[in-house]
Amino acid sequence: MPKKQQHSPSFEESLNELESLVETLERGDLSLDESLKTFERGVELTRICQQSLQKAEQKIQLLSEKNSNAELEPFDRES
Repeated sequence: MPKKQQHSPSFEESLNELESLVETLERGDLSLDESLKTFERGVELTRICQQSLQKAEQKIQLLSEKNSNAELEPFDRES
């Protein structure tokens, strides 16, 4: 039987799962063992998110360098 390839979650999937895990931990109704497993998964998801953000930042830097004549403007996020 061939090995199933693991799906690497997207940034959005990882962030959504991480938010859900935080809510679960905050409720405080998990056993110690379940809490540790949940925390461990949270650390893994945090690393996935950090890697995704680093890749995006590197891509932006690369694109910015290719088009060095263009002026960059600050990103203002509307609340």
